[in-house]
Order: sequence, then C-alpha cells, then structure tokens
Amino acid sequence: MTPSSAHELATAVELAASVRAGTTTAVDATRAALARIESDDVGAFQLVRAEKALAEAAAVDARADRSSLPLAGVPVAIKDNIPVAGEPLRDGSAATSDAPSAADHPVVARLRDAGAVVVGLTRVPELCVFGATDSVYGISHNPWNRSRTPGGSSGGSAAAVASGFVTIAHGNDGMGSIRIPAANCGLFGLKPGAGLVPQEIGVDAWFGMSENGPLATTVADAALMLSVLAVRPGLATVTEPATPLRIAVATNEPSALVRTDSEFRRGVSETADALRALGHRVTEVSFPYPANPLPLLARWFAGTETDAALLEARKLEPRIRTHARLGRLARRLGWLRQRPVDRIRAQVTAFFDDYDVLLTPTLAQPGLEAVAWGQRGWYQNLMANIRYAPYPSLFNLLGWPAASIPAGWHATAEVPLAVQIVVAPRADGAGEAAILGLAAQIERVCPWPRTVGVARLP
Repeated sequence: MTPSSAHELATAVELAASVRAGTTTAVDATRAALARIESDDVGAFQLVRAEKALAEAAAVDARADRSSLPLAGVPVAIKDNIPVAGEPLRDGSAATSDAPSAADHPVVARLRDAGAVVVGLTRVPELCVFGATDSVYGISHNPWNRSRTPGGSSGGSAAAVASGFVTIAHGNDGMGSIRIPAANCGLFGLKPGAGLVPQEIGVDAWFGMSENGPLATTVADAALMLSVLAVRPGLATVTEPATPLRIAVATNEPSALVRTDSEFRRGVSETADALRALGHRVTEVSFPYPANPLPLLARWFAGTETDAALLEARKLEPRIRTHARLGRLARRLGWLRQRPVDRIRAQVTAFFDDYDVLLTPTLAQPGLEAVAWGQRGWYQNLMANIRYAPYPSLFNLLGWPAASIPAGWHATAEVPLAVQIVVAPRADGAGEAAILGLAAQIERVCPWPRTVGVARLP
C-alpha cells in the first residue's frame, strides 16, 4: 500500500473546537468513531466500549462547562495496560484478571475531565515487553502494510490512529513503546521526560523508565493531548523555534549487533537538509552510545520480573518467563546499581553541552513481520527487537524527552520512515515544548499523509 491522498479526518483540535462551539456533538463524533472502528481489520482494539462511550459522550454534551473543555467530545483510545474504570486490564496476558478495574488511571481521569470520550482499549504484547503487538488475544497489523507489525508495545494505539479510527490515542513508552509504533505507522509520538505526566504503569514503571504520552497524526493534536495529560495548558500552544538551533545528526549504530537500513538513513538526511534550509546549524556527528548495555537491559528484565511476579507463571508466554528469570538474575548480580547510569548520564549530558537537539533514526530496520512472536523463543525475540528498534531505549534509561516524527516513505518495504528527536530535560515541560516546536516546523515543510485512506467526515 502506498501513502493515501484521500481526504482526511478532522483533527482532534478541529473536532474539539466544533463540539465546544455546538456545531458538532460529542455523541455524533463518538458514533462516527465507533462506525469506523467496526471496520477494524488490523487488530487495533482489545475492547470497544460502544454503549458506554455513547453514554459518556451524551454526558459531555450535557456538561455546563462544555465550551471550555480542551478535548470536548474527542474520541480517544487507551492502551490496555493502565486501568479504565469498569473494564478489565489484560495487559496482553492470559495470566491477568478479567475483573473490571475499580477506578481510572490518573491520565484516563484527566482525559475524561477534559471532555474526551474513551471508545476502547487497544492491544498490546504480553506485559508490554516486546516491540511487536501480538498476544493470546490476537495479532495487530500495520495499517500501511498489513504483513508487518505496527510496533509495540503501543501497537494497537498506533494502528487505531493510523487507520483513522480515532485521531489521538494514549500510549506509554518504557523502551521506545510510543516512538517505535509511531515510526512504524507514520505518526507523531512523544515520550515525555520524567516527572511531567503521572506514571503508575505496572508495579514501578520499569524502575521509572516508562512514561505515558500521546500518539497522533499531527503535532498540534499531540501537543493538545500532552497538555491535558500533564495539566499544563500552555503546552497546547506550539511555537516554532525563534532562533536557529544547534542540531546534531547521528546515524551511527548503537551497537555492533545493529545495521541501519539505508532508507532510514535517508529519512534522517532529508530531514536534516530541510532543517539546514530553515537556517538551523546542523552538524553530522557520531553519538556516544554507551558501550555497556547492562544498566538498560537489567532494568528491562527486572521490570518485567516485578510485573510478572504478581501473576501465575504457567499462564505466561515462555519468552516472558525467561525475561523475568533474567530479571531475578540481574537483581542477584547487582546489575541494577545506579552508578553506571550516572556515568552514562554524565557522558550524554556533556555531549548536549554543544547541541540543543539530537536527531537519529527511530528505527534501524522496517518493522517485524506481523506474526505470533509470543510463540517464538526468547532469544529470537530479543535479537529481532534489538536489531530493528535500538535507538529509542537509551532515553528511557535517562528519563529524557524524545519523540518520533515521520520522515518519508520506504518504497521497498512499503512502510513509513521516521526520525527521532531528543532534547535534554528542562523544567516544567520546556523540553517537551522545544520538541513540539521543532516537530511542528518539520511538519510544516515536510508534511506527511495522516491516515490510511480515510475520508474526511463533517
């Protein structure tokens, strides 16, 4: 499938403005989304809340403060690894309970308070460990190329947005799980830095590495959603850079196990050329990736073990049981010490003394086949994930804000290309605002198709 030239859905910004003005109702917007979701042939949704969503939409229409709601009547999908009141939290696993959650996660509560309508929960791989979305509940597909995964672990959310079922969706990102699906599906996805948005993901958010954030087809929609998740209304106003930025462009591989596809390098190069033309100071560099991967891998293993310890092991996939066993080993061997992380942080911080922004590929290779990876061995899963998506995870370890933005089309693999944008953390969302501003500038000069063949609705 090639990028669609079809008319596109109203954005979340446009839809919310229409509901606030009374020219569209939340009920009509929700009915339209539910009608689109009925055609879900990519396995985006774990659960669709049709009747409940329509009731919630009617409540939005009846709210006295509807005219001030930032997400008035906007249908939104929630990744199925955080609680949504009244719905089971399955986390892609047969080992989890089918009992309904008692209360909303804070980010769900914030979205609803802002007028959003939760139309459904989206699929994830088991315990959100790996970067392809398949589980006992089914296999999710990339809407642009159904033979490939939408990525993971927020793959269902990305597939829902790229298909045009919803304009925005919730995701979270512990090793790249917003940016990887955004890259696969041609979306803008942003992982906030530590402390901006409530975590409360699993037991300990993989030792604090995992953050909740938005997936969207436009930068403005992602900014609006992030402003609600963070309760920082100012983030919804996106401002392009007022002065030239010092931008480092690095396409070197993070490890000897990785070979970056030339098309993904081209996406970075063309984005860099566009930024040069805008007057930014763009320098090609070699980024100093840490030679020792253990501080990162140990937290990935041990975070999985912490979450799996609450569940019946025999009901978990074999690859997850192995991952968890390595987590126990990591604890025993002292691989979770903070000092190695502090050394990595110092090295990366020193690099950013000379640059405002880092650009890298988001992926090294096209997304994996859309198959039952949960039935394959742990080592095969590990190597496949490391080789195709090695770029995002370092910035989870550091807690820095980072995003993925579309960067063209891979004609051979028939999937989008993508570039990762990273900035050093700044107080009160300023780092995220800087990413949004630069991303909006890229979007303006290098626009991308928003969805796969969805006609625009009134």
